[in-house]
Amino acid sequence: MSRRWIRNPNRCADEYLDGIEEFIEFARRHNPSATRIRCPCRRCNNTFWETIENVGFHLVRNGMIETYSIWNLHGEQVDHASSSNAPRVDNVEPIVDPNDQVMGIIQDAFPFASTNINQEGEDDVPTPIDSAEFEQYEKLLKNANQELYPGCKSFSVLTAIVELMHGKIKYRMSNLCFDYFLGVFKRMLPTDNCLPKDHKHTQKVLHGLGLGYEKIHACKNNCMLFYKEHETLDTCPICNESRFKMTSQNRTTKIPQKVMRYLPLKPRLQRLYMSTHTATDMRWHKEKRVDDDVMRHPADGEAWKEFDRTFPEFAADPRNVRLGLATEGFNPYGILNQHHSTWPIFAFPYNLPPWKCMKKEYMMMTVLITEDPGRSIDVYLRPLVDELKDLWTNGVRTFDKSTGRMFTLRAAVMWTVNDFPAYAMVSGWSTKGYMACPVCKEDVTSGWHAGKVCYLGHRRWLPWDHEWREKDKEFDGNTERRLKPREWSGDEILEQLNRLDFAPFGKTVSRTRPSTHLNWTHKPMFFELPYWSKLKLRHNLDVMHVEKNVFDTLVGTILDIKGKTKDTIKAQLDLERMGIRRGLWMNRDSDKARRDLAFFSMKPNDKKEFLKFVSSVKFPDGYASNIARCVNVDGGKFTRLKSHDCHVFMQRLLPVGIRHLLPEDVVKPIILLSRFFSQLTARTLRRTDMFQLRHDIVQVLCKFEMIFPPAFFTSMMHVMVHLPEEALLAGPVNYRWMYPIERLLGELKKSVRNRAKPEGSIVEAWVQYESLTFSPSSLSPPPPLPPTPVELDRARDEGGTPELPRRHRRASRRVFFGFGRISSAVILPPPATNSATSALMDRLAVGPAGSQAPASSASSVAQLVSARRRHRPASTTDATSTDASGSQPGEDRVCTYRLDELTDSTEPGECNF
Repeated sequence: MSRRWIRNPNRCADEYLDGIEEFIEFARRHNPSATRIRCPCRRCNNTFWETIENVGFHLVRNGMIETYSIWNLHGEQVDHASSSNAPRVDNVEPIVDPNDQVMGIIQDAFPFASTNINQEGEDDVPTPIDSAEFEQYEKLLKNANQELYPGCKSFSVLTAIVELMHGKIKYRMSNLCFDYFLGVFKRMLPTDNCLPKDHKHTQKVLHGLGLGYEKIHACKNNCMLFYKEHETLDTCPICNESRFKMTSQNRTTKIPQKVMRYLPLKPRLQRLYMSTHTATDMRWHKEKRVDDDVMRHPADGEAWKEFDRTFPEFAADPRNVRLGLATEGFNPYGILNQHHSTWPIFAFPYNLPPWKCMKKEYMMMTVLITEDPGRSIDVYLRPLVDELKDLWTNGVRTFDKSTGRMFTLRAAVMWTVNDFPAYAMVSGWSTKGYMACPVCKEDVTSGWHAGKVCYLGHRRWLPWDHEWREKDKEFDGNTERRLKPREWSGDEILEQLNRLDFAPFGKTVSRTRPSTHLNWTHKPMFFELPYWSKLKLRHNLDVMHVEKNVFDTLVGTILDIKGKTKDTIKAQLDLERMGIRRGLWMNRDSDKARRDLAFFSMKPNDKKEFLKFVSSVKFPDGYASNIARCVNVDGGKFTRLKSHDCHVFMQRLLPVGIRHLLPEDVVKPIILLSRFFSQLTARTLRRTDMFQLRHDIVQVLCKFEMIFPPAFFTSMMHVMVHLPEEALLAGPVNYRWMYPIERLLGELKKSVRNRAKPEGSIVEAWVQYESLTFSPSSLSPPPPLPPTPVELDRARDEGGTPELPRRHRRASRRVFFGFGRISSAVILPPPATNSATSALMDRLAVGPAGSQAPASSASSVAQLVSARRRHRPASTTDATSTDASGSQPGEDRVCTYRLDELTDSTEPGECNF
């Protein structure tokens, strides 16, 4: 059979499905005893091993690699007549010895340890290391060559230590627990073994692979760091506060008032090129990126391209690093201490390809602050900014493992990623008050409504001749003849900052202009970078928190939730004061006044129906959390909704649940808003779509101004108008939002073992993690995979259920929906007696009413592919038989959406229809 089917874009075509059957039969025939084979789908790329059944699933969902026409990795032998350069390959790859991998780790950490010293003057060869580094290299090499015990060929001392430390970090073992098991293993081994006796000695062995950190003392009042020229001082020259705590005179060591941990950036950037795993990928943005209308990476954004045009010397070498910076505070104590806050600052390289960018392995912690620094964050940024200035001006000599040559590595920060409060700290522009929008700045339209500052005037973004500009009573009582706010360049912002008189270390003394015209709190430290004022985008609006706040405002208002709705008594009195929208005023009877339910809020019965609908929805494992646990039907509200819950709710459930419960004029802009966030948070963006979104969001906000009271328009509602423009400048939002950072903060919180010194625990755990992630993630063979749905069905047909590890039991409850781009996403219980709910569920269902999920007797890939081709569930041997749980087939109703791009990843940006 011809293999043209591999390039067939229609993965539901008969030709393609027949080709998959051919490949599966070929793999079974050439690997009769193998339980797992390489997966040649576009996502796995022949690098991951899957069961044969899962390989079939992946090929239908993701497609096969178009260039993989000779199946040499699955047993096909290459014909030398047609490919003289291709070797004859067997069906299995050679197993790499863990000891060889450890030797590779040492070579990556010390790539030029064996370089001839006489070649020091040449530019293309690395310079020799100093005596201290060479001593560390010799110690690691000795441990890598030393057998764990006499006669042991499988493990060296270093291999065993790396394996054990991987387990310690992965499963978050405490030092005492690690010491206990290390002692047990040492007693199990022969008496003349060389395994370290405790964690302290293990750290000494791995010291050469780590990068370390510095402790810098800080003033108690955040005035300054005892750093560089102030390193020898004992008191703060600004507030005269002592550097050290008052202790007993008998104590020999002094305890500092406050300590900042600084992790130098240069060696961490150098390690990216000293490692064989990342040296080539760091040039991906220049050498392998596809340049078309689709934006898949920050390098596709206009800000990146403008930076290349402004600094061509920097852009000439693709190995120069583009960085993003992010900071966020978290409480390492959980509920035990409500006041403590720890603030790490992370750097992440954007040179990497999309499948590696923003992953934990490539994020670098640079600063760890022991409390909320507020406006004084610039004090703690001083070491980092100094290093970034040196990286831009002078660079650092670095060895490129992929080319075997030295080069001068330079780096530049493209932008920062923060939530709205941290945005004010880093940018210096206050995000509170009448000028809270950091993009519009002084030209924002704001006013005092219902006891707070609100942001209206979105008609300014409409075309000059738009009919809504002439309407007054439908909006705020005035016509709109102003143009949209002007854009501020970096040079103009710097000039504006220079007109202000700031005290050292970010404290304002006086201003040369009235304070009502400026919202600056301090001059940001980043403007000391030579290129900062030339950037088109310096700080990002975090889409994650914007979407969460917009969702809370919108849902709280349409559900009329007490404490969250914006349609309050003050809001209705404000409308009466403005003389607009008489239907939303307070209802006055003689000497009494009452607040009636607005037309844009659900009635009590409709609200209860909506909440029941939400509580009945179930998602596949890995797509979303159990939102039903957050629904309080009797209380008529939601509780404990996380940011990702709001992300899924806004884009998937809200437009479906409100269609028949609210007026059409209210439903349409909400559905348009849902589509706006769905398209904006996609993993790939088209520029034409972003231009359309820029138009759509203005329409949505203007329609909201005609529907909701002015109190509805918080600062988060307003900044939505700037999100499409930022996407055009910087590319997809999944590289610029806080989901990866928040996830990483959760990992750091779990690493706290000593609650008396949480920052010390965090930084020590992070340094250990860095030293081990430099090596492969695990030297052991991968653990067995959990049973697939097909294997579970086969086990049930044979009269039993396989015993699963505890961590895989949840996965076994997945409902298997078959192949293809059409798969079930939501499982709803039988329709309620309410006719409106029944009609809603009927609109959701793709198949006819009462259609059943694929039955459990589909035990092979061929059966399922054949059933999928006929667009109906696979046939069962006995249609009346019950499943393993005892329920009749068809008892639950399966409702399906068309999930064109749904993946198994838990990344929120990947959940796109």
